[in-house]
Amino acid sequence: MNDAKTAAKYESILLRVVWMLVYLLVWQVAQLILGAVVLVQLVYRLIYGAPSASLMNFGDSLSQFLAQIGRFGSFHSDQKPWPFADWPTPRSPEGEAPHTVPPAPHPVRDEEPKL
Repeated sequence: MNDAKTAAKYESILLRVVWMLVYLLVWQVAQLILGAVVLVQLVYRLIYGAPSASLMNFGDSLSQFLAQIGRFGSFHSDQKPWPFADWPTPRSPEGEAPHTVPPAPHPVRDEEPKL
């Protein structure tokens, strides 16, 4: 009976090692993407004078995802990150207010198209 528990625990740790290796590769790709987001956000900020709201939200979600991978890899959590859990929701910004673009005016639906 003790051998069954030992075998199950050994199988469990092997499966976790496989997932940790997979998430190590995902970490590397996500880290590059986050670096690209940082650079694009910097260029956007220089051009428009304020950061992009969509890039702020994506960057925050991605950084939370990387934190989830770190917690899983360091055995702080048994919860596997996305896609096994929900994608992290972005938090409200603590820095600059994002650049906002007013919505484009929509034509009245009954209006005849101009040719």
